[in-house]
Amino acid sequence: MTNQHPITPPPDLVQQWASEKCYDKFDCLYELHIATRAAQWVADQELEACVKWLEWNHSDLLSRELHAARRPKPLSLKEQAYAALDAYIYGNPDHNDKQNTYNIIRQALEQLDD
Repeated sequence: MTNQHPITPPPDLVQQWASEKCYDKFDCLYELHIATRAAQWVADQELEACVKWLEWNHSDLLSRELHAARRPKPLSLKEQAYAALDAYIYGNPDHNDKQNTYNIIRQALEQLDD
């Protein structure tokens, strides 16, 4: 029997991470990829423990605010399109920004019904 640390990721999760494709050349180092994913997993476990503690101590609002602050939701496509328009109109975007703005707005428009 081995002494496994309580925050060690489950073996099946490590197996899943090992099978993931790498999109970043630097991230394709097996050990670095597994260590990064494990660190993210542990941070999520810690955050959830903190949120539960706050909930147990009747701090529901604070627990939601903590979770939102530490794991913000990505912007919706609509929010991205508004931000891209604002940056395009009020900012001074370079060519790459213009292309990115165009692509985001195009994707948002494609989601609309005709």
